[in-house]
Amino acid sequence: MTWTEEKIRRLKDMWDAGDSASAIGRELGVTKNSVIGKSRRLGLPARPSPIVKAKTPKSSSRKAGSREKARISDVFLLDHNMCRWPFGNPDEKGFYFCCKAVAPGKPYCEEHCATAYVTKSGSRERAS
Repeated sequence: MTWTEEKIRRLKDMWDAGDSASAIGRELGVTKNSVIGKSRRLGLPARPSPIVKAKTPKSSSRKAGSREKARISDVFLLDHNMCRWPFGNPDEKGFYFCCKAVAPGKPYCEEHCATAYVTKSGSRERAS
């Protein structure tokens, strides 16, 4: 693919308008990564990442020593020992993962393993 003057002009216009790299790529018939690479080579201003990290809500009524868990809504922000049980619809506001400590060798905490793993006979499988 060759970057013509017209494609470069259109890239700059769409970039300045705040269009996503994916949208620009679809418009120009190139990949998102091509758009990002070209924008960097052109020295266009960087943009913040579209991946927003979950923050622990600050509360002035929190007692000393107590700890509130952050509600993490991006599976890529979970580490290996956090329960991946989802709450809500990923496409809607308020979606989050359980995040409790996982049962050994499982992706869920003890409570969610009891729900997730059912044997053929209908009884619940133990997590450990």
